[in-house]
Amino acid sequence: MSQMGISHKQLYRIILSVSLLLLSGCGEEKQKKALKAPPPLNVETVTVNKKNFPMWVQFTGTTKAVSDQEIRARVSGRLEKRFFEDGAYVNKGDKLFLIEQSQYKSNLDKAKSQKKKDEASLALAKADVKRYQPLVKEGLAARSTLEQYEANRDALYASIAADEAAIQNATLELSYTIIKAPISGQIGARKVDVGNLVGYGESTLLASVVQTDKIYTYFSPSEKNAQTIYKFKSRDKLPAFIEVRGQGKDIFKRKRLDGFVDFTNNTVDPLTSTVSMRATIENKNKAIYPGTFVYINVFITDQHEFVMVPPQAILEDQLGKFVYTVDENASAKRTSIEPGFSTRYYTSIHKGLKSSDKVVISGLVKIQNGRKLAPKEVTDTKGVEAVLKKHNLIPEEPKAEK
Repeated sequence: MSQMGISHKQLYRIILSVSLLLLSGCGEEKQKKALKAPPPLNVETVTVNKKNFPMWVQFTGTTKAVSDQEIRARVSGRLEKRFFEDGAYVNKGDKLFLIEQSQYKSNLDKAKSQKKKDEASLALAKADVKRYQPLVKEGLAARSTLEQYEANRDALYASIAADEAAIQNATLELSYTIIKAPISGQIGARKVDVGNLVGYGESTLLASVVQTDKIYTYFSPSEKNAQTIYKFKSRDKLPAFIEVRGQGKDIFKRKRLDGFVDFTNNTVDPLTSTVSMRATIENKNKAIYPGTFVYINVFITDQHEFVMVPPQAILEDQLGKFVYTVDENASAKRTSIEPGFSTRYYTSIHKGLKSSDKVVISGLVKIQNGRKLAPKEVTDTKGVEAVLKKHNLIPEEPKAEK
């Protein structure tokens, strides 16, 4: 091989050097691409303001019938008829049961007959007194005989009064054989079947009726919460509502039942440090039964200013709770906050935010502090006030009493 020729080793080194230069150039190009800033992130924002918001608090509670009436036999006898189906809705005054009446009709007839007998005897006694009065006056008859007739007459007056009482009692007992609904409501299952003897030695329980067009909801806020309610409440009758899940295809829908808080106990339970309270809830469509566990929402006030944010905007890390706001450069800014009370619709902010701050409510997983944002203002549709209006959480002003 000539001196100008290239050995295999030299050729290999040249190829290797060129390859390294090419790889190095590609790496620098990729690095430049990696350092290029990402595009602004599309997010939704709401503008917060310190203003009057309706304040609602939520408690767990249990429903109870407004009226729960036991149907019992007030007279004894054989149960002859039943006029309802188990679980049916009955109106006040509807017939429910019939107890055999023969004995009580006989007692009434006997009392009436005794009165007629005593009235006949009274007529005779009055005639005797009338006949003997002139005879005694003229000295033709003994005064003692007249006095006997007068005593007999007065005794018959008393007997007739007793007869009238006996008739009233017999009539009352006869009326007890027809058992009627004391209230309108849903009747439960019968406790005694037709043909059985009832009322012997006890007032036999036959069934029960519960009034369900309105329903009580009992709840027990802590002593502190109860004091807060009565410190800040802006109305005498506090609006309240419960939500009931739908059935079947509407299972994910919630039906709202409205009412008012109308009772607060006058003592604190020493075992639980809670105060028992009660709301009366409209239940005309029988959407909820007594004994149901519910969440009850109670309105407190709309006369105090708060800074509110949607609860989904609040994040938490090792440094505490925070939200992302949009700064003057349209960049994400981590803003530490001190939240107050919270519901599923809003959270009050005690510290960290001021009026006109724009709080990010979407795309939170992708945001980092300083990330460029493309914010879209949605306060009118997704802000706290819009959400409250959508869910009918801004109570109407109470009507002035005439």
